[in-house]
Amino acid sequence: MAGALHDNRGIKLVGEKTFGKGSVQELEKFKDGSSLKVTIAKWLTPNGISISDTGIEPDIKVELPKEEIKKEEFEFELGAPGKDPQLDKTIELLTK
Repeated sequence: MAGALHDNRGIKLVGEKTFGKGSVQELEKFKDGSSLKVTIAKWLTPNGISISDTGIEPDIKVELPKEEIKKEEFEFELGAPGKDPQLDKTIELLTK
């Protein structure tokens, strides 16, 4: 979704580089009980960027504090204004 909004609408992305599962697979089952998983398609952004190989690079890079992430309580603060640097930067950009 982020890749499509970025490529088609010029929406700015804020955060860190992300990767996703970028393939579509089918499971072929055989009579002997064995199976084979075959990749039949790849997911690409509208501009042809592979979300699993290249990933999606943000326009504005804002990293989460690595030391804070290790603390259990930080996870509950994500999404809270003043506690989530990525959200704070996004709000700043939207209210300019």
